[in-house]
Formats: sequence, structure tokens, C-alpha cells
Amino acid sequence: MNIDDLIKKSFQADPLSVEELTFFLSHPPDSPVAIKTMARTREISENLVSGKAEIHGQLALDLAPCACECKFCSFARSNRIFTNETRISPEEAVFYARQHEENGANAVYVMTTAQYPFGQFIEISKEIRKNLKPETVMVANVADQSLERAKRIKDVGYAGVYHALRLREGRDTGIPPEKRIESIYNFKEAGLKVGTCLEPIGPEHTIEELVQAILLAASIEPVFSGAARRIEIPGTEIAARGMISELRMAQIVAASILGTPRTVKGFCTHEPCTLAALAGANLFWAESGSNPRDTQEKTEQGRGLDVEVCAKIYHESEWDTLEGPSAYFV
Repeated sequence: MNIDDLIKKSFQADPLSVEELTFFLSHPPDSPVAIKTMARTREISENLVSGKAEIHGQLALDLAPCACECKFCSFARSNRIFTNETRISPEEAVFYARQHEENGANAVYVMTTAQYPFGQFIEISKEIRKNLKPETVMVANVADQSLERAKRIKDVGYAGVYHALRLREGRDTGIPPEKRIESIYNFKEAGLKVGTCLEPIGPEHTIEELVQAILLAASIEPVFSGAARRIEIPGTEIAARGMISELRMAQIVAASILGTPRTVKGFCTHEPCTLAALAGANLFWAESGSNPRDTQEKTEQGRGLDVEVCAKIYHESEWDTLEGPSAYFV
């Protein structure tokens, strides 16, 4: 198999096959094949978005030990990172949302833990919506939902949702995989655009798992796909598995570009880094409030980056950034 033929095929807008993606991901991330391919996927990504990367801002409405028991998450009850539940007020939520908007975020995400009351989410979302500019894009990052609830999310002013079938869902989480997939299609049927990602990637995940996840993400016709590595939560069982490097994550971002139809323009990575931007990641997140990868109650005091820092990372990667509402959710 020849890498130049695969790159040529991808430039002709033909997604790579299982065998071809496996071939690419089988090379070390620092190999000439991987580096050459990442340079090409950067070019593809830039063409898809006219050279304008996006930065989205996310705020969290609550922090609580969660019964979903995702092993990689600092909210998991069994990880014992957080033992008390806290919820921010509507006024605080509006403050965070307007801060992201004023800092230039192309979309504002509102995140909750799985047990956050749905009715309260709807009410606080109304407050956020009426305090943002009409053109500001709002995206929900919430638990699995029925079609009826998905329609209510749409009606309250959200343009889309972030939802993913995580790697080893049902094994490293307490959530059945079919429930995640069902929710994705409920969101789509309700008229919400869905962004997704291959996450959270650890060194134990096989190439076969990665390839299948890339193709599954592509099959739901998302507005963006991409790749995010698992961040170690100190003291947890899963931390012993280790982390992949930023370079390997960048290689997997490139693979997601190669395996996804050109109708999908967005390719995210998390956490933001220059290497993934080099490989074609055209979407970063700024974060405030709680964060499932952080042990700080307010991630802006820990791992979370703001819009300005994300923009600097893109600047260091020779990317321009979009001004105004996200192009992915229009």
C-alpha cells in the first residue's frame, strides 16, 4: 500500500477504507509517512473551512459525583474526586456565557452532569439565550435524551449538541452504547446538528477500535468529528493505563479527516495543542466551570484554557481564526 496513493484518494474526496486507515495508523506518529500525511490533512482541513479555525466556549452548570461511572471522568462517584454537588446560579451561567461571547467564541456550549434536572436545564438555558446576541450559536452538552426532550432543547434556542459514543462505552462507562447512539438520532430528528469526537483515547485502544470509531462517527453525518486523548485523573484506576502523546493524538485527528466524507468540515481536538492544529484540527474549546478532565472545581484555575490562549495556539500553528458565529452549526 502506497501512502501517496492514499493521500491522492483523500484529496479526491474519497474517504479511506478500513484497510487504508489501518495502514496509516499502523505507522509510528513520528514516522515520515505520518508526518507527510498530517501535512496533507492540514491542507484538506484548511480548504474545507477557507482557512478559518474555530474556538468554542463551554460553561458547566453543575459539579457532582455521577452515577454513570465513566472511569475516565473526574465526576465519577467511584473516583472520589468530588463528593459534594454544586450548581451555579442563572446569573453565574449568564456571566460565563457572555464572557465566552465577548471573548470571541464562535459558539457557546452549556454542559451538565447526567443527573442535572432537565427542567432546570431548560429554564437556565432560556436565561442564557435571552442574554446573548441573537446570532450567537448555543450548543448543548448533556446526557442521553428522549426525542421529546431533544425537541425541547431545540425549542429553547440550541442549534446543536455535542454527543459521542465513547471508546469502550459500556465497559469503561456505565452507559449502554445503544443508548448513546439512540440519543444521537433523537437529537438529529429534533433538528439539532450533532458534533462528535473519537474520545477519550488511551494507549490501550487498538487500531481496530480507533478505525471503527472513526467510521462510526462519520456515519452519523456530524457537523464535526475529530479526536481527543484521555487525560489522567490522578489516583484513579484508569490513570495507570497512561496517556497517548499529543503527536499520536494529532495522527488520529489526521486519520479522522482521511476517514470522513468532505461534507463534514469540522475536525476537533482536545485539549488544544499546536501538533493537532498542524494535522488539521480546526476546532478548539475554551472552558469555564467544572471539567471532567480536571480536579479543580473551576477549570479556569486548572486545565481549562480561555479563548485568548486557544487563539494564540492557533496563531503559533499558522491558522487564522473565524470571527462571528460558528460556520458548523448554520
